[in-house]
Amino acid sequence: MPKTTSRAGPSTPRGSRHGRCVSTRASSSSVSSANATTASQASKKKKKVVVVGGGWAGFGAAYHLAGQDYDVTLLDAAKNVGGLSQGYRRDGKYAMEAGMKGFWYQYPNIFNLVKDLGIENPFTDWTESNFYTPEGLLTEGPVFQNQPRLPSMLGQAAYTFPLFNTGPASPLSPVDLASMLTLLPAMLSFNADPETYEQYDEMSAKELFRRSGVTRALYENFLKPLLLVGLFAPPEELSAASVLETLYFYAAAHQFDFDMCWCRGTVREKLFDPLCDQIAQRGGKILGGRAVTDVLRSPSDGRVTAVIARELETGELVEFDADEVVFAVGINALQKITRSSRGLSELEEFRKVLNLSSIDCVCARIWLKTRVECDKPANVLGNFEENCGATFFHLNDLHDEFLAPGVGSVFQADYYNANAIVPLTDEEIVEKTLGNMRAATKDQAMVMENVEHYEVIRAVNAVTHFKVGAHKHRPEQRTSVENLFIAGDWIKGLRHGSNGLSQERSWVTGVVAANAICERDGKPQAKVYDVEEDEAHLALGKWVAKQTKGAGIPNLVQVFNQY
Repeated sequence: MPKTTSRAGPSTPRGSRHGRCVSTRASSSSVSSANATTASQASKKKKKVVVVGGGWAGFGAAYHLAGQDYDVTLLDAAKNVGGLSQGYRRDGKYAMEAGMKGFWYQYPNIFNLVKDLGIENPFTDWTESNFYTPEGLLTEGPVFQNQPRLPSMLGQAAYTFPLFNTGPASPLSPVDLASMLTLLPAMLSFNADPETYEQYDEMSAKELFRRSGVTRALYENFLKPLLLVGLFAPPEELSAASVLETLYFYAAAHQFDFDMCWCRGTVREKLFDPLCDQIAQRGGKILGGRAVTDVLRSPSDGRVTAVIARELETGELVEFDADEVVFAVGINALQKITRSSRGLSELEEFRKVLNLSSIDCVCARIWLKTRVECDKPANVLGNFEENCGATFFHLNDLHDEFLAPGVGSVFQADYYNANAIVPLTDEEIVEKTLGNMRAATKDQAMVMENVEHYEVIRAVNAVTHFKVGAHKHRPEQRTSVENLFIAGDWIKGLRHGSNGLSQERSWVTGVVAANAICERDGKPQAKVYDVEEDEAHLALGKWVAKQTKGAGIPNLVQVFNQY
């Protein structure tokens, strides 16, 4: 049983509590000796694993390990466990979650998880999208699977370039669009070897665009706002390597890669609740409201022996014995734990994490009294807010509960790099959101007088900032401590998926951490489904780029307009 580490003296005996995603509270030191003996005998039969963090990565580790007869305890500071997909329902009616997150075509592991859990049809069809600027509709995002498959890059160009508005009133011309292709050499060469990757990581994406020959108009009106919603920061603050990795994975590697579907309700209710139930059925314990503050390490070999967590409800410190530990939290959370933990701050890879940074997000969900028409369910707002990305979604086209006729429109807007929006009041954020959507859609029903209800979430330091030079500070999955692992979409060294807010990559890192533990113990490992291999012409291009490494990073600044 977990041991109480209380600075206020012995605590009152408490029984176990069970519930949805919350099971088996840690007992105090005053539990009866008979129960303690029984628990001690049971604990000898299973190796104890503590997973810190209750998002996709933490669930990925806990799900497999609990199924392999480990004694798994998952700890999370949030009462409603779920990481960036934690949500709630106000008054049993108004469902809210921290950000809308799509499920991309190359998410094979999550799609197979859904099958394993027996969840029937939780996703929408593949959706189209619109990209708005203050001048109007700039372009549309098609469903590429609805088109004949062509060789990668050719298919994307053939099916998207005609959708761009390049008329007299548009900020873009055909020449601007063509300049996007100048990024292809860098996409093929940026990760030819570790040294080349580091060179690109030390350069900003803006500098890369300038050197490659991307025009100012394409940069300002399309690439910059696109990256503000894709990697959550303006290009001058982003690593060129991270940007190239993201663009290649989602937009270049295969024609279908940019296709996306959505959960037909909140991720928590549709996916995480059944997943938590399955972890509990396998014997795993998921404990919310426990903020990890420290780890204890053996003075002889440095291995982690226990994790200390504060119960937020009581303030009590509880010690959880551990044979293996997986940290599956974001940068901000791991930084807080490292600062408070002598056991972690002694380790160089954890001190390096303190050099990383995170980005603020704001989410607003608005229930209107009337139904309004929205051309596409998913939309990007480019350049509506300075250095702030924005998207909005018409949930009546995505979530089952809003499909019925007569239900007023429900919109969610998400803002990224939103440090200037965080201080606003809820009402000011909603008014701003309505104004932006009204300017984009020209629908005059987007006004406060037509609002029935709204919910606002401020997610401060919520997502990873893939800033220039960050790669050297990002940790590997395996740490210098044999029984301590890190999982999350922001770790380096795992060749699966892309940088950015990736539910698939997060899940896979958790599974890979679990597999490392199982491998050492001779237990079955979970299958990890790879993304589709590079098409032959792109694989050849990468090979050529690797052989001609001496060509270096392009520099065409003198040829094209500078910005």
